[in-house]
Amino acid sequence: MGISILLGTTKGTFVVDGSDDRAGWRAKGPYCAGWAINHVIGDPETGMLWAGGGGDFFGAGVWRSEDGGENWSLVRLTKGEMDGWAESEPDFARLMGWTGAPLPFNADFSQIWSLHFADGVLYAGAKPARLLKSRDMGLTWELVEGLTDHPSAKDWNPGAAGLVLHTIVTAPTDPSRMWVGISAAGVFATEDGGATWDRRNRLSNAEACSGHSHPASPSGGEVGHCVHNMMRAAGQADLLYQQNHHGVWRSSDGGRSWDDVTDGLPSTFGFPIRVHPRDPQTLWTLPLNGDMAGRFPPDAACAVWRSRDGGGTWEAQRRGLPQDGCYFTVLRQAMAGDTRDPAGVYFGTNSGSVFGSIDEGENWHEVARHLPTILSVEVHERVQGGQPPVLRTPPGIFLAR
Repeated sequence: MGISILLGTTKGTFVVDGSDDRAGWRAKGPYCAGWAINHVIGDPETGMLWAGGGGDFFGAGVWRSEDGGENWSLVRLTKGEMDGWAESEPDFARLMGWTGAPLPFNADFSQIWSLHFADGVLYAGAKPARLLKSRDMGLTWELVEGLTDHPSAKDWNPGAAGLVLHTIVTAPTDPSRMWVGISAAGVFATEDGGATWDRRNRLSNAEACSGHSHPASPSGGEVGHCVHNMMRAAGQADLLYQQNHHGVWRSSDGGRSWDDVTDGLPSTFGFPIRVHPRDPQTLWTLPLNGDMAGRFPPDAACAVWRSRDGGGTWEAQRRGLPQDGCYFTVLRQAMAGDTRDPAGVYFGTNSGSVFGSIDEGENWHEVARHLPTILSVEVHERVQGGQPPVLRTPPGIFLAR
């Protein structure tokens, strides 16, 4: 059975299929009618795929596929500029497949930025920051009001990409325990399925973030914490890692306190983080040279940095990666991994390349190139014998290749 790399790009969704030995990669797409797609995920049990994105023109929506990405259906969630055009231009309405059906969230947000599937529930993070959930595989959605109504919401400040909810993490044995990352409001956690939320931004070594001029720099550890990406490690403990605007951080208590583990990396700035699927002490990150310095690999030489001891020490992994004149950026959701042994690690660039390693970072090769700007990377491994989902298409949803 093969493996697929799911890509969200500025020009739609791409699926890069590989063989069971993680070779012979072939890119298919673009799908999702050319929408900007911020995140694509899959359910290994059913093979269902979802892609979230949108923007000012289309509004926000989630695309669904039950056949590995060959065909997609769109669930629109909010209005965009196209709705105003379609209302007055019948020919344009027909061209866009516009029906005029009411949209559940009117114009409350413009994009879906992140997706997460756990225990039969599909979650979506939006811009501006909101958390949505669906109990029917993405057909209908409701707002998680406990987060939106958090007392601190009035103080949330946007990052450079806006106020986005970009990371959603659940505990594998208890999905009612959840963490989200909001740029630049920080980490929030719930232990009651989203009814109530706590801020989880206290720094055990707060002095490490003192003196930064960035507007989202922590103040007292609670107001403004520019988390870029976050992942929970495997195992029973709520061990979390994050890359943020000021380094790599580790929490052994579910985010109640964070320790700086940046020492040994060439910079404090970067976007993605990846944790080993079985070893909670092994993680990867891809540092960039700095916020105002260009946001490309230090010295224009790409390296993925790996730690085998939970961030205590770091080693650069460069074999097969460009080491001269490398000016690409790797964005917050653009690094992922498979669950094979040895584990595979993959990342995508804003210059349209995907690099992969099937030996935990020792060696790298270019899986795909010349794609649009890559916004997200996820790995899809279908469980043998999984049951396909039942696709129901309610009014107002259209199918597209």
